Amino acid sequence: MRTADVVIIGGGIVGASVAFHLAEAGCTHVIVIERATHLGAGSTGRATGGVRAQFATPINIQMSRYSIDFFASRFAEATGHSAGYSAAGYLFVATNERHLAYLAETGETQRAAGLTNIERLNVADIGALVPQLRTDDVLGGSFCPTDGFLSPTGALHGFMSRAQELGVEVWLDTTLHSIETDGAGVAGVATSRGRVATRALVNAAGAWAAEVACLAGVALPVTPLRRQIVGVRAPVTFPAHLPMVIDMTDGFHFRPQAGDDAAQLLLAWPDPDETPSFNTDFDPSFIPRIIERAMARVPCLASAQVDRHACRAGLYEVTPDHHAIIGEAPNVPGFFLANGFSGHGVMHSPATGLIVSELILHGESRTFDVSQLSLERFVAGRLLEETSVL
Repeated sequence: MRTADVVIIGGGIVGASVAFHLAEAGCTHVIVIERATHLGAGSTGRATGGVRAQFATPINIQMSRYSIDFFASRFAEATGHSAGYSAAGYLFVATNERHLAYLAETGETQRAAGLTNIERLNVADIGALVPQLRTDDVLGGSFCPTDGFLSPTGALHGFMSRAQELGVEVWLDTTLHSIETDGAGVAGVATSRGRVATRALVNAAGAWAAEVACLAGVALPVTPLRRQIVGVRAPVTFPAHLPMVIDMTDGFHFRPQAGDDAAQLLLAWPDPDETPSFNTDFDPSFIPRIIERAMARVPCLASAQVDRHACRAGLYEVTPDHHAIIGEAPNVPGFFLANGFSGHGVMHSPATGLIVSELILHGESRTFDVSQLSLERFVAGRLLEETSVL
């Protein structure tokens, strides 16, 4: 039987960030358990890599600000690797008065939370930023130049490589069979590689988090929801620093693909017909549906060529209020939750790793007030409301 100070379930970017932050703080007797044969096989490897601070609630804005600064300024030095961060910005485009008022309201919240570089754009500004957009129905928009993109797998491997250098173990192709508890809380885990005794267990299992929590007798309101992405080659070249563009009319959004080809784009849209499931198969019938929406905002995409190799589907891990669940599980001491990011796990991974490491090592987060992200909020009816979800 092995022993560990901390066991982490899940080898995606959240688990990797927790392992990194623990190791950096001197807690290196850590084992990461991943059931796949390689890291990032779940949601991380299928993510779009968008990073933004333009959220509607202070806690999400604060976590984004910390994480963006970490990726932009400290990641390379801290890990010895590149996260591929590029500050191309996020552009929200409003086509009705309700959305315009929403941007004004959330802009005030963002500035109050320290995000002071938000820019309110008029129609001419938006057309100048992305000339390919149809703007005859646009009323205005919001732009943050420090939002942008990164490589999800690059960030994951940077976190985990540094953690391993410091002594963290990674068990790939390893199945979690059970979580053992006693009168003091978590006592260990049984896996396909044997039992590990530990008093600190982190659930970083992404879309499968509810299944892991169930093994500890914890009901976790996290459900998997498929999101699909279509890659295209446009007939024209887009601006070299094309931002993420979000059409608030229906949630359609697009960004440049990684690389130097300014005609390669990734298209996304939150299909309202999706129902909770673990299905990660890409559905070809999604292509004409999203192209129809793309044409409405970017007319030149009517003749875009679909890049089938860039088309994929992944899973969001969704909570009822679209906010993460971070904290120690009630009634199970030593069982720490880092779940339910609702599509924001990659962008919030630095903040999450720091928070969870502080909870484990100090019994509290010294950097963020995450009491509002506790699991208890769902029982108490203290749900948050994040309306800026893509």
